[in-house]
Amino acid sequence: MTTLTYRTLDGDQTALSAEAVDALAASLHGQLTTPTDDDYASRRGVWNGMVDRHPVLIAGCQGTQDIVQAVDFARTHRMCVSIRGGGHHIAGNAIAEGGLVIDLSAMRSVHVDPRQGTARVAPGALLGDVDRETQAFGLATPLGINSTTGVAGLALGGGFGWLTRQHGLTADNLLSAELVTADGQRHHVSAEEDAELFWALRGGGGNFGVVSSFEFRLHPVGPEIYAGLVVYPFDQARRVLEAWRDFTHEAPEALSVWAILREAPPLPFLPEAIHGERVVVFALMHVGDPTSAERDAAAVLAFGEPAGQMLGFQPYADFQAAFDPLLAPGARNYWKSHDFRDLGDEALAQAIAAAEALPGPECEIFLAHLGGAMSRVDPTATAYAGRDAHYVMNVHARWQEAAEDDRCRDWAREVFQKLAPFATGGGYVNFLTEDEGDRVASAYGVNFARLQAVKRRVDPDNLFRVNLNIPPGAAEVAA
Repeated sequence: MTTLTYRTLDGDQTALSAEAVDALAASLHGQLTTPTDDDYASRRGVWNGMVDRHPVLIAGCQGTQDIVQAVDFARTHRMCVSIRGGGHHIAGNAIAEGGLVIDLSAMRSVHVDPRQGTARVAPGALLGDVDRETQAFGLATPLGINSTTGVAGLALGGGFGWLTRQHGLTADNLLSAELVTADGQRHHVSAEEDAELFWALRGGGGNFGVVSSFEFRLHPVGPEIYAGLVVYPFDQARRVLEAWRDFTHEAPEALSVWAILREAPPLPFLPEAIHGERVVVFALMHVGDPTSAERDAAAVLAFGEPAGQMLGFQPYADFQAAFDPLLAPGARNYWKSHDFRDLGDEALAQAIAAAEALPGPECEIFLAHLGGAMSRVDPTATAYAGRDAHYVMNVHARWQEAAEDDRCRDWAREVFQKLAPFATGGGYVNFLTEDEGDRVASAYGVNFARLQAVKRRVDPDNLFRVNLNIPPGAAEVAA
């Protein structure tokens, strides 16, 4: 076997013995992959095509005992380690350069208990896996808007989507979890069992261990809901965005309407003349009483004069996957994000001006309207602190060629800077890029010191640091 050199937690380069690698491989039910294996290139790839990292080992896990073996190996060798669920995070934190990847992507089971209204979800499951199983019973839990996103990373970072206004964050619906901490020990946590660690998991990311199982609360949803798109020409942008903003102040919680500024894709319900032109798209979903859905959504059609619309009843799981073609893996992506309590006219004007300078056909600015059930939770009740964010903006730069890297990133950064005066100063950790580690403390706000205390208890050496890191807090000094 070729000598493998890995990066330690101290930043040194150290060789791994063949015996150590063979022992790890023998201890796993899953596959251990090294750089000489044929499938190494595919197994180190993630959703964001800009991420090109080379781990030394990829430990494919089939169950909790595999996770224990991988964690013990990383701790014993003081090896940089990352956790891969769906591999969808923009920062590419699923892959540890020169380290060990604990790969959970094969663990995708979902077990629904319709009588209890709960689902037990494995850490490699994708949103589409959960939706498919829960919708068989007309149930759902709040998730994101792209069916190929991993549930684990979404939930641990908070998680919002179409159901958030009515049912809260993904993390708000987490009832319990099983995880392996840095010492290799297994834990079952809930509001009754190690409540402080459970608190930290609901928004604190992958800082506290490797979650091997999630239990979520489910809600009656669908199977059919009212959803779709309303598209306006860009010359109506100011008018329709201000109308949308005013409408969101009074919108029923069953209705979520998000605004997207981008070039029009060649959708069949749009006139061909508008394809490739800048537009304002309103994506909406109504998950309440079907008899009121069309009436509630009609306001969106009255914001201006639409260029086209596609609204109607459809399966919930289908709309959950509707944006997958625009978010396929492999493209180069860079994001910048802000939280807003409100969107004044000047903030909207800045967003419109930014959209006038879109650097490419796949770039967009989206504005998600939240509030509702999410905002009624105390900011200290879970690690997720951004309860005052009634709107979240994601400046989504997306392109195909490396030659466009600087231009697209510069655009996203400029938009971020121009909108900063109107934002809360907080942020959504699931949208933070690898160069935004300095925003982690502000994203957690009043909860950051408490998260550091939990980190100090369960991971004092910061083994789990290949993430949007919460470093262990300093030990308290006795009076």
